[in-house]
Amino acid sequence: MRIIPFLLLLLLLTSCYESSNNTLLLNDNWQFSELNSNDWQKATVPGTVQTDLLSFGKIPDSFKLNNEDSIQWISEKNWQYKKVFTISEALQKKTKHFLKFEGLDTYASVFLNDSLILTANNAFRSWEADVSDILSEENELKIIFKSTDSIEKIQADKLDYTLPEGLRVFTRKPQFQYGWDWGPTIKTMGIWRDISLISYDNIRLKDVFLKTESINVLDSLATLTAFLDLDTPQHDINTIEIVNNTTGERLNQSVEVYGSKDEYAVPFQIKNPKLWWTHNLGEPFLYDITVYVKHGNSIIDSISKKVGLRTIKLVAEKDSIGESFYFKLNGIPVYMKGANYIPQNIFLADVTKHQRETLLDQAVDANMNMLRIWGGGVYEDDAFYDLCDKKGILLWQDFMYACAMYPGDDDFLENAKQEAIDNVKRLRQHPSIALWCGNNENSEGWHRWGWKDGKTETQKQEIWNGYYALFNHILPKVVDSLNPSIDYWETSPKYGRGNKRFEFEGDAHDWWVWHDGYPFEHFEEQVPRFMSEFGFQSFPSIEAIQYFTEQENIDLDHPAFETHQKHKRGFQLIREYMERDFPVPENDEDYVYVSQLLQAYGITKGIRAHRLAKPYNMGSLYWQLNDCWPVVSWSGIDGLGREKALHYKVKKAFENLLIIPKVENNILKIAVVDDNLTSMAADMFVIIRDFSGRNLFESGTAVVHSFYDKNEIVFEVFLKDLNFDRNASYAEIHFGDLKEVYFFGKPKDLKLPIQDISMDVVKTSYGFLISLTSETLQKDVFLFSESRGDFSDNFFDLLPGEAKEIELYTEASEVVVKMKTLNKILNP
Repeated sequence: MRIIPFLLLLLLLTSCYESSNNTLLLNDNWQFSELNSNDWQKATVPGTVQTDLLSFGKIPDSFKLNNEDSIQWISEKNWQYKKVFTISEALQKKTKHFLKFEGLDTYASVFLNDSLILTANNAFRSWEADVSDILSEENELKIIFKSTDSIEKIQADKLDYTLPEGLRVFTRKPQFQYGWDWGPTIKTMGIWRDISLISYDNIRLKDVFLKTESINVLDSLATLTAFLDLDTPQHDINTIEIVNNTTGERLNQSVEVYGSKDEYAVPFQIKNPKLWWTHNLGEPFLYDITVYVKHGNSIIDSISKKVGLRTIKLVAEKDSIGESFYFKLNGIPVYMKGANYIPQNIFLADVTKHQRETLLDQAVDANMNMLRIWGGGVYEDDAFYDLCDKKGILLWQDFMYACAMYPGDDDFLENAKQEAIDNVKRLRQHPSIALWCGNNENSEGWHRWGWKDGKTETQKQEIWNGYYALFNHILPKVVDSLNPSIDYWETSPKYGRGNKRFEFEGDAHDWWVWHDGYPFEHFEEQVPRFMSEFGFQSFPSIEAIQYFTEQENIDLDHPAFETHQKHKRGFQLIREYMERDFPVPENDEDYVYVSQLLQAYGITKGIRAHRLAKPYNMGSLYWQLNDCWPVVSWSGIDGLGREKALHYKVKKAFENLLIIPKVENNILKIAVVDDNLTSMAADMFVIIRDFSGRNLFESGTAVVHSFYDKNEIVFEVFLKDLNFDRNASYAEIHFGDLKEVYFFGKPKDLKLPIQDISMDVVKTSYGFLISLTSETLQKDVFLFSESRGDFSDNFFDLLPGEAKEIELYTEASEVVVKMKTLNKILNP
């Protein structure tokens, strides 16, 4: 007799379950037109009016040239969508029918069979309408979207003062769409998330939250509670079955349900629990759990969830210096390494799961364990958070308020409350969520940016009362009631850089570099407890510039830069900083290359300074990971997904084990930063070489130790009595298998030799293998090709006599690999 393994049997049994409730997706066969027009065109749902107009050639590509300016009329108009759908007789006989709208952007009136069923005013919320008495066999669904402009003007006119910063504060939609110093002004309209019809008879399982109550390592037991949100129109007795598909464990519990009650709690346990960790510390292990609602042997409804067992805690405690700011994951203080994330496209519905996964893979590849979801963007799609759970990336999640003061009237605050409830409930299951933060820079702006100027004391108090009600009352209460295991932080940063406490308490945004023109060395001189924002601009890839200028040659005077450089002083600041530390090329293509080196040089200097200060500093999140379109910006990955020098160089700066050298008082001092949970002991020695590879000095060898919880100088080389040209030499530092190269001079002062690089390119199954060698040092080697592809490494230093292999992942059958080096820039 054949024995079927238990888990396979379980799979066969559960696969036979078929819910008696039905969900019908209604994304197909939509049409749209301007309101009061019969010029109906096919619409893509999810989508926007702008992208549909583009698909029919009604408008130009807003990402190219200065076309952004020519499409502003769209958001000034009112638009309408419609579709006809039929339902089966069996479905029509169901007792209850709800239409669910997961994303309407933004002021929308929804009609079913000419009956108004819903008015929406928040793009961040999901909406439901009971259509049980309206639904028929054939149905017409119509949605009218009103322009935000007129509504915002009406709201603004109710006040006797102007709220900072502009009319956008009255509308609950992604704030970055109103224009930012890296993004276009494109206020989208349309159906940007799914629409579905939900039909059922007796019970609907609306939501399940599998809350971890405790994890007892000694007893090898995790205790959880399944909180079920049930829509139950009548009294009944049902069975709740919880199936752990990972382990095969099951729990059945009889539950008496009432029409007047909607939440039910069912406790259960997981034996020998495996914890969820960030990818750099362990495995982001997820349990697959399904909750069934059954009546007798019939499955009425079910929901499956991925569950990560972990504890996460923000530790903000007063100490002798000020106030700490760090995260404990599973009881362990963890250094956070990463960047700020903005939406991947100004047109949110255009972002695919593949694009999300590619970007998050790039973050993991760069050794990032945290991303900050910035408050001027969007609460991301479920797929984004699922991927972060799976890949072991923690998320600092802002609520969607940024760089402004918002209304404090009852209607706005109630809308904001429901928005928070919707999104906290939707996201609370994800182990990747580490923090809920109220807003981005609103408090700093109020206290430092002149927003109070010209306002009476009464007006200032009214504005602040609205701020306090939202960020110190409503939002923390929502988080505490729905997601109590996650901490809430009022505002980021805690103090602006004009307040001396920014360095010693809470998180910091340090924009002395860039906005105030401070040199990059400032990052080393003022290190905060947790750096949640700092950055520097660079040009995007050559391909991105070619894309938005629509020409092959690179011309930085091209008029398209009028809309693709959003910072008024951006070009000026890039040049000023470049003149300090790098050669300034005459050739525009070389200038783009050096701008990326400059950005990487400054930001990695900051990262290393932050990490060197561990455990005083416990986080370094730079601005910004990505772009929402091709543009000159602070990103490490441009709007076409191309990795800049910054992204390649932070891969090393964020490695768990890192050698950090510096020269002080004519002494080369070397520290080892270690984010691994176990300490390490290995031999360390230093070789100083000239750029031809000749040994000028070799130290003795010493056994040194690295530690997870502290950093200290572990090795020193006294340079006073060493006779060598520091601008023509480098130090090669070895620690076990790890090697770090340190340059004594600024890039512009290095006496880099001119020497050809030997390159061999061989076809492989994944693309091409590129082998490089040089008799002399080659600084910041940049490889590129006209064929689309990804290099395994780039913007690297090729040491004298070193053989280096780079993989080029591409589908092209032939490639021509080109290169740039700083050597050639310094010696044109």
